[in-house]
Amino acid sequence: MTRRDGVGVTVRAPAKINVGLAVGAARADGFHELASVFLAVSLYDEVTATSARTLTVTCEGPDADKVPLDRTNLAAQAAELLANRHSFSPNVHLHIAKDIPVAGGMAGGSADAAAALLACNALWRLNTSYENLLALCAELGSDVPFSLIGGAAVGVGRGEKITKLPIGGEFHWVLALANGGLSTPIVFREFDRLVQGADIPPPVTSSPLIEALAAGDPTALADTLHNGLQPAALSLWPSLAATRAAGTEAGALASLVSGSGPTTAFLVEDAKAAAAVAAALTASGTCRMARVATAPALGARVLQAASGRQDPPPARRLPSQDRPHSDRRP
Repeated sequence: MTRRDGVGVTVRAPAKINVGLAVGAARADGFHELASVFLAVSLYDEVTATSARTLTVTCEGPDADKVPLDRTNLAAQAAELLANRHSFSPNVHLHIAKDIPVAGGMAGGSADAAAALLACNALWRLNTSYENLLALCAELGSDVPFSLIGGAAVGVGRGEKITKLPIGGEFHWVLALANGGLSTPIVFREFDRLVQGADIPPPVTSSPLIEALAAGDPTALADTLHNGLQPAALSLWPSLAATRAAGTEAGALASLVSGSGPTTAFLVEDAKAAAAVAAALTASGTCRMARVATAPALGARVLQAASGRQDPPPARRLPSQDRPHSDRRP
């Protein structure tokens, strides 16, 4: 299932919604303890990896001008991490075709990292096990493991410890994209400000929410959606309240800010309702664009097979300053 046709290896990875997100107090390492229920939806980024003389990144698509093209890009960090593990330089060109909103709370950067990791693994014929790929994903960022897995899952710790969940049917969503983005660290800092002095309980997952996913019941799921970061996102971006109101008035079963925002996700009954809610949101002027999506979506996948063969870069010992650190968290 690999595409090695001289053009490269192309991998598609999905966006995510946190249909449930419980946030605990800040840990000593600066992260927050989380209990997140992830759901992959049918918005995708694609990353194509081709052999090159050095590590380079290009990007096209909506908001491409907001994507860093240096080694701060999470996809570039994924290629570096994988190459470092095998003691060769990450001589690869990564081309990102964006369709997931940038800084929208839908893990677009994490999707790119998971896609780059899978694409480089195939391009360089490393045959890294799925378990080791997941471990590398966890080093790259909290949402990256889920971008590899897709479907539905519970994430605990800082979100990187993943357990797959059963899902009993298709769910329909409308995603209202905002004019701009929110920085996840800034949203967490606002969360800390809002709860300062409060007794924050350990985060737990919602059993009714998990049961609603397993049953494929949108009405039951609507009653259980929750996001502990939503008050912080609304505090930083108050106009999101108007977006939520417009979608609810148009017939959405429920709404919530996706992750750290500012994308707002509306759960609807079926495809007909999704089209109506999307049209109403677009007409309301409360968002930049409304997109229709379904869930669950598959995790990162190589798109197609093709003939041909590409050899990995020649193995060589990296200079000491390029060797991987024990902790590659962003």
